[in-house]
Amino acid sequence: MFEIMKPDFYHEDGRGKLVQLVHSGYNQINVVYSKAGTVRGGHYHRENREAFYVVAGTCKVELTKGDSCETQTFSAGQFFCIEPGTIHTFQYMEDTILVGLYDLGVELAGGETDIVPADK
Repeated sequence: MFEIMKPDFYHEDGRGKLVQLVHSGYNQINVVYSKAGTVRGGHYHRENREAFYVVAGTCKVELTKGDSCETQTFSAGQFFCIEPGTIHTFQYMEDTILVGLYDLGVELAGGETDIVPADK
C-alpha cells in the first residue's frame, strides 16, 4: 500500500543540500513536529492523496485499507505517499519533523473537512 516517492530534484555540494520534493500537484503543505512516543493519525481522507517527507527523526506508519494492513518504518530523507481511503496511524520513535503534502487540501470546496476518523 505504501508508494515510495523520490524528490523531483536533489543537489548537494560544499554549502549544503537542496531537496525539491515536488514542483506541482499539491495544494496544501504542512510541517509536522511530533514528540517521541506520541501517536498521530488514526484517520483517512475520502478525497486527498497525502505525501510525507521525513526531515528528521523516525516514525512507524501503519496503513489499513479493507482487510489489508501494512507497517513500515521511515527515517530522515524518505518520502512516501498514502492514497485516499487508507487509514494511517503514525507512531513516533523519536522527535520527528515531517513535511505533509495534500493534493487537494484538507478544507474542501464545499466547506467540509476531509479527515474521517478510522471508526467511521
